[in-house]
Amino acid sequence: MFTLAEVASLNDIQPTYRILKPWWDVFMDYLAVVMLMVAIFAGTMQLTKDQVVCLPVLQSAVNSGIQPSTSGNANDIPGSEATTDQDKGMKMRTVSFENAPTITPDTPLSRSTYSQLQSTESNQELKNEKKDSLGRKTNLDYQQYVFINQMCYHLALPWYSKYFPYLALIHTIILMVSSNFWFKYPKTCSKIEHFVSILGKCFESPWTTKALSETACEDSEENKQRLTGTQSLPKHVSTSSDEGSPSASTPMITKSGFKFSAEKPVIEVPSMTILDKKDGEQAKALFEKVRKFRAHVEDSDLIYKLYVVQTVIKTVKFIFILCYTANFVNEIRFKHTCTPEVEHLIGYKKFECTHNMAYMLKKLLISYISLICVYGFVCLYTLFWLFRIPLKEYSFEKVREESSFSDIPDVKNDFAFLLHMVDQYDQLYSKRFGVFLSEVSENKLREISLNHEWTFEKLRQHVSRNAQDKQELHLFMLSGVPDAVFDLTDLDVLKLELIPEAKIPAKISQMTNLQELHLCHCPAKVEQTAFSFLRDNLRCLHVKFTDVAEIPAWVYLLKNLRELYLIGNLNSENNKMIGLESLRELRHLKILHVKSNLTKVPSNITDVAPHLTKLVIHNDGTKLVVLNSLKKMMNVAELELQNCELERIPHAIFSLTNLQDLDLKSNSIRTIEEVISFQHLKRLTCLKLWHNKIVNIPPSISHVKNLESLYLSNNKLESLPVAVFSLQKLRCLDVNYNSIAVIPVEIGLLQNLQHLYITGNKVDILPKQLFKCVKLRTLSLGQNCITSIPDKIGQLLQLTHLELKGNCLDRLPATLGQCRLLRKSGLVVEDHLFDTLPSEVKEVLNQDITFANGI
Repeated sequence: MFTLAEVASLNDIQPTYRILKPWWDVFMDYLAVVMLMVAIFAGTMQLTKDQVVCLPVLQSAVNSGIQPSTSGNANDIPGSEATTDQDKGMKMRTVSFENAPTITPDTPLSRSTYSQLQSTESNQELKNEKKDSLGRKTNLDYQQYVFINQMCYHLALPWYSKYFPYLALIHTIILMVSSNFWFKYPKTCSKIEHFVSILGKCFESPWTTKALSETACEDSEENKQRLTGTQSLPKHVSTSSDEGSPSASTPMITKSGFKFSAEKPVIEVPSMTILDKKDGEQAKALFEKVRKFRAHVEDSDLIYKLYVVQTVIKTVKFIFILCYTANFVNEIRFKHTCTPEVEHLIGYKKFECTHNMAYMLKKLLISYISLICVYGFVCLYTLFWLFRIPLKEYSFEKVREESSFSDIPDVKNDFAFLLHMVDQYDQLYSKRFGVFLSEVSENKLREISLNHEWTFEKLRQHVSRNAQDKQELHLFMLSGVPDAVFDLTDLDVLKLELIPEAKIPAKISQMTNLQELHLCHCPAKVEQTAFSFLRDNLRCLHVKFTDVAEIPAWVYLLKNLRELYLIGNLNSENNKMIGLESLRELRHLKILHVKSNLTKVPSNITDVAPHLTKLVIHNDGTKLVVLNSLKKMMNVAELELQNCELERIPHAIFSLTNLQDLDLKSNSIRTIEEVISFQHLKRLTCLKLWHNKIVNIPPSISHVKNLESLYLSNNKLESLPVAVFSLQKLRCLDVNYNSIAVIPVEIGLLQNLQHLYITGNKVDILPKQLFKCVKLRTLSLGQNCITSIPDKIGQLLQLTHLELKGNCLDRLPATLGQCRLLRKSGLVVEDHLFDTLPSEVKEVLNQDITFANGI
């Protein structure tokens, strides 16, 4: 046997799942328990007390149908053929009060009995009359009664009377399993378990209480302002993410001026936002869990379909039980007539039987049918609820109206269905859960945690000085910009990298020294007051992005901006999206640096042509085809076209009459025959053609008479033409990493040469004319085939840097000591060669640099 608790366990679910049990499910569970008790009670009663009691139906003596049977029975007795009329009369009287033939064990005993009856006829009649008043004799023994009772139990009783408790038990178990199957099905139970776990944590999270408390405080404060007409007070606790709104910017400016007496609510609200670090980390983890769970559950509606299916199954089950059970109510009776085919064993054909449990079973069956009817009506109501409204959509409209989190999104599919089920339990769960679907709420949490972690003292420790000796702060991969950053009033450079939710408040106006801002994958939003400050004070802005949409729109409105650096994807298809037409507002822009993958120079750049002095395009290997827009940039003094896959010098460059510095680094230029056209660029002083594929230098380069710097490193030059040395103003010549074998003696003509770079070539002999360039400060001769250094190197009195490493030298000339400005730190040579110098020369080279400058 099983206990009620064991069967009822089928209806048990985890206690945490009860929030997904609406009232109808709970009611049906209780009904199922009652039906289970009815079934078990009926089964127990049937097993212990159920029985049938049967008695044979005695046939009348005057019934002609009985006579043959009686005579036959008498005649069956051996030796009874010669019975007297007196015996027959006795037998007839016996039938009249016994209504059944008497079965004798054997013939001798029967004869003895009959002889006794004949001798005592008068006494027997008196006894028979007395017996007739007490009952009728059947002459059946106990075993025969047990046998016929069992036979009639199975033959006379309707099957439903015998199996009703078991059917009721089976039906109830099926209903129980159907009610909770969606909690046990593997593909849904994991989602439900995860949802209930997250929902419970969201409900109990301190952040939920604090966020809703702040909302309540905001509403009460707004109502107070509306009633009192106090228009001067700002909105103290702003959760809005809109840029430029007065409610978002005003508190940042006037907060310090508030008094405790006048603005008591303002002081109380921030105190609510103080969150323990542990609670803050747990809340941030909950936001991430909710986001991932939503993405996982919203993709399917399996939970909804399974719940509908199990409800339909219960409804069909109710109809089925009701249909076949109602027909058997009237068949459960107390009296039954049984006609088993056991006359050859008992001697009777018909029996009257009574079923002792009939009354109880009928009452239990009626009770069970009543419970089933109530259960069925609840199932029908459940189906009505399932199809009355779209349960695969859930709106947080009421929560958005009651709170400041207006960005809580609506959800769908299984996520929506689960929230509808929770609402039937307690709508407060959904309201608290909605807090963790709001980006505004998440951003507010991040802001609080961020300010708690990044204090003013910690930020001060991260401030450093850059190469320009400016105070710089670099913030990387934070959830936002800490408020304490804007208290660093002496900061010059602020770098924000990978901060997707960066917001620049009005407090930035305190940073009076700030002139340079870096936004690396950081689409920062600014308040109106902050924008006004940046527009008037910011001088240099670096924006690094992946998509043009990351470039903040306010960048194009910074009228006092001097330098703009754009690094990201700006191909020709997206030029219209970047909004370069707005560059016309940058009326003071001097330097524009674009590192992208352009196929043409955007025509909109000409908006800043009148005042632009430097244009830099780093193209990352994409071929720059259209350059006609350059012709309009007449005031450009510096132009860099790097890694643009140029094969020749663009003709548009020759129209830039104010050009002073041209850099065509890392292209595919093979010939520079167009260099003669540079003679029209009277101000061109620096030409950089390094990292190309140039094979030779045309003699026409001598026409570019104003050249002061010529960079030809990392090309394929094999010789230097004499025309190069006719450039009398040349101060820097860089031919590093080519294939030059000979330095022409005409190099001595470059009297103004100060920097000569020939590292990584095939030079083996240094001409003595080289040392006539007495203004040389830098001489790089490393990685060549030089075997000796002439003693005339001592004539280079201004030499500060000499590179000789990687040659075939066996000694260094002692005249190096005459180079008064040369020190060991500026001498790049192998240690064993340095040791070949005389000791007094070593002492000179090892002298302190300050002493050397004094000389």
